Amino acid sequence: MLADEPEWNEEELAGGILRLNDTILALSLGLMTGMLVFVATIWLVLKGGEPIGPHLALLGQFLPGYSVSFLGSLIGLAYGAALGAAAGWSIAWIYNRLAFRKR
Repeated sequence: MLADEPEWNEEELAGGILRLNDTILALSLGLMTGMLVFVATIWLVLKGGEPIGPHLALLGQFLPGYSVSFLGSLIGLAYGAALGAAAGWSIAWIYNRLAFRKR
């Protein structure tokens, strides 16, 4: 170690790590993914054409009740919000467990 370098202990370093708020991350990711599915579906419905959004319609295989329609956009909004919230909460939980684990 060089003479000019400060010495750090683990407690000081842990104080500089940001703890993620699981509720806030779940809300923000849930809103973003829900709105993404909603806007993408509405865009295709308004655009029209035949067939309407065959690739996006494949979400119906994983999300029961979803279709590329106005009602489907609301169902997709709910599914997207729920799945995004679950993902956001999981990311924050895993990050906090790894960042602040005891050695």
